[in-house]
Amino acid sequence: MTVCTTKKIEFARSKGRNIEADFSGGNITSDGGILLLKMADQKLGLIKKVASVIEDPRDQNKCDHDQITMLRQRIFGLALGYEDLNDHITLRKDRALQVAVEKNDDLASSSTLCRLENRIRPKALWQISEALVDVFIQSHKKAPRKLILDFDATNDPVHGDQFGAVFHGYYDQYCFLPLYVFCGEFLLAAYLRPGDRDAAKHAWGILALLVKKLRQAWPKVKIIFRGDSGFCKHQIMNWCENNSVDFIVGIGKNKRLLKASQSLIDQAAGQYVQTGKKQRLFEDFEYAAGSWKRPRRVIVKAEHTYKGSNPRYVVTSLTGNSRYLYDKVYCARGEMENRIKEQQLYLFADRTSCTNWFPNQLRVLLSGIAYTLLQTIRRLGLCHTDLAKARCDTIRLKLLKIGAVIIENTRRVRFLLSSAYPWQSLFRQVVANLEGG
Repeated sequence: MTVCTTKKIEFARSKGRNIEADFSGGNITSDGGILLLKMADQKLGLIKKVASVIEDPRDQNKCDHDQITMLRQRIFGLALGYEDLNDHITLRKDRALQVAVEKNDDLASSSTLCRLENRIRPKALWQISEALVDVFIQSHKKAPRKLILDFDATNDPVHGDQFGAVFHGYYDQYCFLPLYVFCGEFLLAAYLRPGDRDAAKHAWGILALLVKKLRQAWPKVKIIFRGDSGFCKHQIMNWCENNSVDFIVGIGKNKRLLKASQSLIDQAAGQYVQTGKKQRLFEDFEYAAGSWKRPRRVIVKAEHTYKGSNPRYVVTSLTGNSRYLYDKVYCARGEMENRIKEQQLYLFADRTSCTNWFPNQLRVLLSGIAYTLLQTIRRLGLCHTDLAKARCDTIRLKLLKIGAVIIENTRRVRFLLSSAYPWQSLFRQVVANLEGG
């Protein structure tokens, strides 16, 4: 038998001492905080639900990797910052990841994970989306009085010959145009669409399905649809009015709107000339576009700064003060854009490089599930702490990326986390909060 010896690596001396290194440290990981992801997964049961809806045609007697283990491997990897399947060529041997997904030997290879993604079917994608809504509903101990559903589209650049990749003039690139729906910090839908779709394409249908499911759980809940001017469609507003759903959406300015609000615009300009300070004035009026069946309330914000006049408009079924509705209700949708950035920048929802359509949709959803695990750590584990509103990448950096030595025997697996880890008390508090839930 060949006996392998570890060759020392020598570095420059420091304060009179030799500096040496070798690779005999044993099981050491840089992802010691992965145990928090395991706790979040156990609390939600989300990955287990996802695994149950994906068909597995393999002969289980000949399989080394069951489906739930592979899904946990892929999703935990995304949450930890490993965006590509190729990362799992080496990750599959990481002992921390093996413990987190409950396996004692090598995990699935990148090719095995690729086959999992490519056997996904539309029905399973639909059921995975339903599971995200189920998690949202189960997170409430009692029925909420009001829910605001935020809809927004974003660009997903593509760089190959993927099906559905189309040049989009506004973004000046070939892309997909996924539709996201959030309620607060909760992801409710992540729907991949070809790049040539209108921003509101299929939003009406998704809204109807969400409202139906939410009202099955909470019959008396007040639901508000919120979106930018890309979602100002008369079909959506008609449906909302016919189904007791309120709405507040942006509306693009046009000659009729400018004419109706000209006196307020002039007033803001005059006050700016007198004071030299930015002016923001609000009022509302009834307005009906040619395609609308009835007039609706439009709120105008007449703003004037050193750059000139900048009027903005929203149409709404809500009652109340115009300034409050614009500033506190409509503009709050900007927070949803931060959630979309978390999906794409930190959880790699834009890694849609598969040739086929459905695997790409699955990747968007897997990123959404990874987000939901981190959001659970933020919502429950970090509640009432300085990181209660931390971004996903900050949670990853401070709570998941911890150096640890792993020691195990037949009865126990011990993660010896770094003694120099600076957020030890916070980590303990997160564990306690997740256990209490």
